[in-house]
Amino acid sequence: MGFHTFPVDRADALEDPSRYRFCSREELLEQLDPESGAVVADLGSGTGFYAADVAPFVETLYAVDVQPEMHELHREKGVPETVELVTANVSSLPFDDDRLDGAFSVMTHHEYADDEALAELARVLRPDGRLVTVDWSAGGSGDDGPSLDERFGTETVVSQLETAGFSIAEVRARPETFAVVARR
Repeated sequence: MGFHTFPVDRADALEDPSRYRFCSREELLEQLDPESGAVVADLGSGTGFYAADVAPFVETLYAVDVQPEMHELHREKGVPETVELVTANVSSLPFDDDRLDGAFSVMTHHEYADDEALAELARVLRPDGRLVTVDWSAGGSGDDGPSLDERFGTETVVSQLETAGFSIAEVRARPETFAVVARR
């Protein structure tokens, strides 16, 4: 499986409110369950669609994206005061050990998920920190999102996370997507 990044020339699709049918703001917040003083990261933040939803509920949100062009679009839209833009690969995060109380990935796991990236997430999440992964399912129809050959199955994601040292708190399988809440 080859990893890719979302095309910048299609970034306007990242601001489409219809994305909420696959992961609502409320579902993401319920799974992440941030405390008001929390430090969290949005992995593959793109234009900041979900970062803007979570930012009011945390002290600091790192919007992590490997593409500086996505951060430029995020700046044009407006970056909330509690958000810091970070240009980095998930496999090489510029955070100290145990820095994050939580992290989330909405429709981006398939873009970075390898052993190195998951080990890096285990390094930067504090003990008992939450990792929320919502992504396109390999068992989906492929009508929305990336092609089926770019997707992971729920069982594979659970296995990846457990191998990286996470314990699985919850799994939600749906027709086109899945959500996995893991704890370090």
